[in-house]
Amino acid sequence: MIRPSIPSGSRDFSSEEVYKRQYIFRIIKGVFEKYGYQPIETPVMENLETLEGKYGEEGDRLLFRILNSGDFKKDISASEFAESTAHQLIPKVAAKGLRYDLTIPFARYVVMHQNEINFPFKRYQIQPVFRADRPQRGRYREFYQCDADVIGSDSLVNEMELVRIFDEVFSILGITVTIKLNNRKILSGMAASINASNKFSDITVAIDKLDKIGLQGVRQQLTKNGLSESQIQILEKFFSLTGEAKQMLNEAKLLLIDSETGLKGIAEVEKIIELLDISGTTKAAVEVNFTLARGLDYYTGAIMEVKPNEIKMGSIGGGGRYDDLTGVFGLKGVSGVGISFGADRIYDVMEELKLFPATTQTGIKILFTHFNEASLNYSLPLLQQVRVEEIPAEIYPSSEKIKKQLKYADDKRIPFVVLAGEDEMRTGKLTLKNMQSGEQQSLSIEEIIQKLK
Repeated sequence: MIRPSIPSGSRDFSSEEVYKRQYIFRIIKGVFEKYGYQPIETPVMENLETLEGKYGEEGDRLLFRILNSGDFKKDISASEFAESTAHQLIPKVAAKGLRYDLTIPFARYVVMHQNEINFPFKRYQIQPVFRADRPQRGRYREFYQCDADVIGSDSLVNEMELVRIFDEVFSILGITVTIKLNNRKILSGMAASINASNKFSDITVAIDKLDKIGLQGVRQQLTKNGLSESQIQILEKFFSLTGEAKQMLNEAKLLLIDSETGLKGIAEVEKIIELLDISGTTKAAVEVNFTLARGLDYYTGAIMEVKPNEIKMGSIGGGGRYDDLTGVFGLKGVSGVGISFGADRIYDVMEELKLFPATTQTGIKILFTHFNEASLNYSLPLLQQVRVEEIPAEIYPSSEKIKKQLKYADDKRIPFVVLAGEDEMRTGKLTLKNMQSGEQQSLSIEEIIQKLK
């Protein structure tokens, strides 16, 4: 007998959980569309050549690769198969992989459909992604991303608007957050200031782990990657900058005085903050953080990340500017910027803080009960009358004891129940029971419909 199980890092979702997840998706989708973003979808599988080399060495290790259909070893000799490493075999046995994020597939989509798209192109996408990561709290191997990107514009108004989308979504969801800003050009200037531009990727990967492994852990990783103690000490000057955004940026200018790239990154962050100030205050705190790195290699400009304030959790949103992501697919010089909401982590935060409204628990507003065949036959056309008015409704399938039918409604958190006994059928006035208060009213079906609309 097979013991039922699911792969580590994946999950089943009950109806109650799905309703809650759909609530999150509805809020995010609504704000995306309010800001002018349009939906697209891409396949769960991509060609490996589309995915590999876009996420850095660490990202490549987390790609799920799919073995070729049929006899995937047919073109490999037994000796070659036995003597080759897994890394050497992959190109010969796997040509496809599960998508790691939604941004690279979006870049591929833009290039393939460039003649059908009006630029700047603002798209959103809500689909699952897959990473062969070590499962832990808030980290899954299959999870949903909710992305918004605008491509074909290098205006920093886009970054400002994306910060506002973060602010509005989390405000509606009731999650108090801090939105952190930085710029990859500033990080590039940092690396140049210690003569370590050739180790830029190693530096950003290490800095990106600061929250997970602490300063000492970052020091050890930087040392392992070949940085000297004096170089690390200069980097720590950037890490130690605190205070108001304008003050931090002014102090960073002094440290990056000889880096044109670094100073350009500071100017871009200053402009985003200026645009935010002009457009009105945000409910979320917006701060500059020079330890924010966003480890993905394709970011080239402004980067941002969102952390919840009331619970210890990794980022629940992030994103940034990518200047030439479509270039690897043959469309050069097209700049884009985007953000992503981590829906699964957002769910965990809302569940722990008990932020879900009671109305997300069920889609059914009313349950029709019945006592016998006559009661069932009387209720069926009334049920359809309610549904024609777009009110979610159902009928208990059998004439069980009323106590059992009411328990069914209570267990499913259905707010109202209709009772149709002999008196109700004779008078045409149905008994409507409020399952929360216990209050009962005698109403016609038309009155019930008006009450529920």
